Formats: sequence, C-alpha cells, structure tokens
Amino acid sequence: MIPDETLAIDWSTAPGEILLERYHAVRRRTETLAAPLSPEDQAAQSMPDASPTKWHRGHTTWFFETFLLTPYLPGYAVYDERFGYLFNSYYEAAGPRQPRPQRGLLTRPSAQVVGAYRAHVDAAMARLLAGPLTPEIRERLELGLNHEEQHQELILMDILHLFAQSPLSPAYQPGPGPARPDPGPQRFHRFAGGLVEIGAGEAGFAFDNERPRHKTFVAPFRLADRLVTNGEWLAFIEAGGYARADLWLSEGWARVQAEGWEAPAYWRREADGAWTTMTLRGRHPVDPHAPVLHVSYYEAAAYAAWAGRRLPTEAEWEAAATASGMSAALRQLCGAAWQWTASAYSPYPGFKPGGGALGEYNGKFMVSQMVLRGGCEATPPGHSRATYRNFFYPGSRWMFGGVRLADDDRLAEVTPGNTFLDEVVAGLSATPKTLPAKYFYDAEGSRLFEAICDLPEYYLTRTETALLRRVAPEIAARIPQGAALVEFGSGASTKTRIVLDAAPQIAVYAPVDISPTALDEAAARLREAYPDLVVAPLVEDFTKAMTLPEGAQGHTPVGFFPGSTIGNFAPAEAEALLRQARLLLGEGSLFIVGADVAKDPAVLIPAYDDAQGVTAAFNRNVLVHINRELGGTFDPMAFAHKAVWNAEESRVEMHLESRRDQIVMVGDYGFRFAAGETIHTENSYKYPSEAFETIARRAGWTVAQRWISEDPTFAIYALTA
Repeated sequence: MIPDETLAIDWSTAPGEILLERYHAVRRRTETLAAPLSPEDQAAQSMPDASPTKWHRGHTTWFFETFLLTPYLPGYAVYDERFGYLFNSYYEAAGPRQPRPQRGLLTRPSAQVVGAYRAHVDAAMARLLAGPLTPEIRERLELGLNHEEQHQELILMDILHLFAQSPLSPAYQPGPGPARPDPGPQRFHRFAGGLVEIGAGEAGFAFDNERPRHKTFVAPFRLADRLVTNGEWLAFIEAGGYARADLWLSEGWARVQAEGWEAPAYWRREADGAWTTMTLRGRHPVDPHAPVLHVSYYEAAAYAAWAGRRLPTEAEWEAAATASGMSAALRQLCGAAWQWTASAYSPYPGFKPGGGALGEYNGKFMVSQMVLRGGCEATPPGHSRATYRNFFYPGSRWMFGGVRLADDDRLAEVTPGNTFLDEVVAGLSATPKTLPAKYFYDAEGSRLFEAICDLPEYYLTRTETALLRRVAPEIAARIPQGAALVEFGSGASTKTRIVLDAAPQIAVYAPVDISPTALDEAAARLREAYPDLVVAPLVEDFTKAMTLPEGAQGHTPVGFFPGSTIGNFAPAEAEALLRQARLLLGEGSLFIVGADVAKDPAVLIPAYDDAQGVTAAFNRNVLVHINRELGGTFDPMAFAHKAVWNAEESRVEMHLESRRDQIVMVGDYGFRFAAGETIHTENSYKYPSEAFETIARRAGWTVAQRWISEDPTFAIYALTA
C-alpha cells in the first residue's frame, strides 16, 4: 500500500461531478492492474479460493449495475441478463450464481466483452451521478468503490497464486524488488491497556464489521515495533519449527502433515540449498530483511510459540496503532503485510447486519475465521485504516499475511536504572493517573515557576518574602558561624538571598535539586553575587538525599525549605520528608520551613489558575519534560489545566484533563486516556498551623518558633532536631 494521494471527499454533500471523478479513478485503477495480463491470464483459476481477473472485473461491474443502476436509474437496461448468474459472488438475496470453484470454467464472456460491459456500466453511472443524488445512492456508491478496491487487492493475490503454479514463474511486474535494509532487532513497546475504545465511529466510511465503536478491556501488553522478517523465519525453519508438534495448534499440525508445509507459501528450496520465493516480480532469492509473507494463522501462532511470544489481539493492535506518536514507533503498521491477530472474526457488541442483499456483505462470514489488521503492498492507497478488519480462514496463505509479535506485560515491573521513567510509568499506570510534582522543575519549569511568583494572583511568594524579610534577623540569630545553608530545591534564590544577607556567617550554600540546569543557573547567580560564599550544589531528589554535598560536609547544616513546597506532599509523605531531612541534616540542626495556611478558596484557586495562563503552561510543561527526556508523545495542548479546591483534604489540586480519547507513548510504554480523564499532577496542602506542627513533631522535630503573616496568612517555622 502506498500513501493515499486522493483528495478527501465529503460523500454526504459532494457534487455529482466530484463523485464521478472518484468513481472513474477507482475503475481506471482496476483496468490498470489488469492491463499486464493476457486474456489467458485473466481467465485462469488456480484454486477454489481464488478467482480469475476477468471475473473480478465483471463482478465489481455487476455490483454497480445491481445495487445502483437497476434500482435508481430510470430506463436503465442491463447489459446482459445472464451476467447476474455469472458475476454474483455470494449474495443469496440477489439470486443463484456460478459456483465459486468453477469460475475458471467461464471462457465466455471474453476479457474483451467484460471490458465492454464495464464501459456500458460506466456510461450509465455517469448519467446516474449527473442527476439528483439521494443519501442511499451516495452511501451505495461509496460502498461500491471500497468494494472494488478490495477486489483490486484480490486481483493481485489471485494472479500471484496463479503465476506461482507455473514452472515458468512469470512476473506480473518484471524486475527485482527494492533492496531492504537490515531492520535491526525487534523492540517491544509497552502499553498500559485498561478500558479502551475500538471500532469505527460514525463519521467517515467504514465497513459494517468495523462498527459499532465500543469499549473493551485490555490487560497490559507489549507489541513488537516491526514485523517478523524472512531471516527470522529462516531461523524458525532451521530450528525444526515445521517438525515440532509441540509448537502447533492441533488443526495446524494436521495441515502441516497433510500438505507437507516446510516453509511459507511460494518458498522453494533450490538445488544449492538456498531459498527462493515467488513474488509479483517473479521468483527471487528470499530477502532476509523483508517481512515474511504468505504464512497462515497456524504458522504465525507456531512461530510466536517458538519465539516465546504470542500474537496480539485485534483490540491490542488497534489500541497500539491509534496511540499518539505510534506512526514512528511502530514500524510497518500498514503497507507491508496484513498482520494476523489472535482474535476470532466475530461481531462487535451491538452489531446488526443491514437488510436486503447488502446486509450479507460481512455478517454471515463471522465464524471460523481469524482477524488480520494493517494492510499490505497490494492494498490500494488510502483503503485501509486502524479500524479495518480483514479476515481469513486460519489455514489460508495466499493473502499477503505476516506476523507482528506481542507479549503480556506487568507495568509495575519496570526496569531499574531510570527513576524518572519508573516513576512516570508507575504514576500513569495508577488509577487515577498521577505524575510526581518534582518533575515540573526542569529549566523551563523553573523559569515558569518564577514567572508564577510574580503574578498578581500568586500571593504566596509576596507574602512569604515579606514575612521572611521581617523575621530574617531572628532566623539569623539561630544560625551558627560557618554554617552550610542546605536548600531543598533551587529557584531564583530571592528568598535565599534574604537569609544570606541577614546571616553573613553562612560559609556554604548547598542547594539540592533533581534538575542539573536549574542548579547550575542558581549556583552561577549566587557565586557572582557572593564571591566569598562556597556554592556546593547536589543533583539529587531531595526527598531521598542521604549525604550532604562534599563542600558542605564539616559545616553545621541549616536546612531551608521555602515556598510552601512542603504542601506538595500528603501528610504521611510530608512526615517522611521531614524525617528524611532530619537524618540528612543531623542532630542539633536547624530547619527553616515555609508553609501556606488554609484560607478562602476564592483566594486560593486564582493563585493556581491565573488569568494569563502561566500556571497552565507550567502544568503542561511536565509533559514537555517527559517528551524530551523519555521519548514521550504527549501533545500538551490536548490536555486542559484544571485547579480545584478539595476541602475534605484541605488542598488545592492541579490536574491535566485529556481533551479527547487518545493514547500516548512514554518510551516503550503506551497509556490510553479517555476524554475527560485527568492526570493528577500536584497537591498543595494548606495546613492549619496545629496540623503542621503535629506532623513535624512526629518526624522528630521540635517547633522552636513560628511566625504567621497577616492575611493572606502564611507561616514560617523554625524546627530544631
């Protein structure tokens, strides 16, 4: 399948001349596909499942004659009454028909007469489309053209099977195929699964078997980033894959024995031991880098068992294919091979076939077959889509069927070594989804936060800064000579400077932050402003830091934790953080902590949802951070910023709300978001003073002093160990 270069059409409103142009384009393509074939080529039938090219040309023409011209074009005269018997495929309501296995016996009409039949119907369709177009005419025309595109692929499938039976190995399209580069090792992308939606919506064309769109549960899974190659299949052959009954389903093993399978269809071992395969370009050596083709479901399942994997379900395949960013991460989704799934072909919940002959299009085949997804090199441009359900019997091999592997996954079992990835995966795998607030603070996040601090709605910085200036002499009186000021997190250093200016006895400034860029910028600013000050930054998650920076060791540590960042932690987490800080700072240490106090939501909410949208940009920036560092595919603008007051928990919550149904990748992991679903990105607890002091005491601190501002109230605490 090549990229679709046809213009999109609104079939419900497009004028007749546009629809006629589209009709002629599809019909011309069928004739172009048949053009390299001789009349003898077009008449032969190589097996009961295949049909002669001449029959495909006639059948698609009969479809338009039967379902559009006869009922809707007044005065239309059928080309030949006998053609209804010859070219009806399986429509019981349309009357009797030539048995499918005997279509190759139809030497008459000739290929030339079929061409005249097509021209007759095309001329009549031009007259029909020049007149009034009812919704039913438009709907049947669109179905008829998609139906003809299906037969265009069948023409190539069937002619390849026919030519493969010839000892001459004729080429439909002479010349070697393009050289394939080594695709490299398979990677398996992780998907969180959950309750997903699959199937086609109401907008746009889809076959009836793609509807209705519905929800289904998918467990966490992994999907290969590419198809299985011929080279990998050769390894399966050489390992005795076709001789090991333990790998095969019972029916598949019986088929192997009965038909003597030892390789994919069209493969042949030559006298020198090398494998060749029959293609539309003739017989050529098997390309080890090309995707394996012409394997049955039985073979695909056996290979998956041998590889220690499995085939994906169709819900898994569609969930992965519709994930944001997957066009790059999952290679060969469409255009290389139809990909076998582990799903039996059955109706979706709520499926109801239409009335009349056209209601027979798909529904009556929903038994004993397996679903394939994707699209192959023979699929017409623009014909396939992520919801498209192809289906064949499990033993069929003449279609361009290939293999994409899948596996079960447990997202909780993440690979250690990347804490950022581990915590993001764990948070997005949770219900409800969350992200750690600390990942707001890359360089851009730090810049945005400083901009927030200058907003008129954001009272916290102004209030805390004013309070800190007032009480700085009292704080300084508690700081010993030669102390090291250990700041938990690094910002613009405005508040840090207040303490440094009030306490010149501080010898070392040691900021602890996970963002190297933010640390470097803060350190550079303070080194310039305080040339006698030793600046010793530590790149570390301050909730887990176990040792002081080397430059701060040997100095009495004084902890500094301004900005009400302590409010980002739930009470139990805040207690754990304060306990960890006590271990880091040591016995006898001083810890200065700023904490906001509960107040009227009319004051609180604007501070976290400002009119200029700076806080919204800050919230979305965590997605940008994930995209950059972890290979995420978030579209930040597909998420709305939300700030809400949770009175029961005494906290302001920030969320990112998905604006639409979507799947987002983070590295190899995929996560589905329903429209309206949120990621809980931050809590800002507003502790009453008594509540905070209780938490501090439980963590082993003594509240030595407390300073409270006037409205809007804010508190600074001096804690001692």
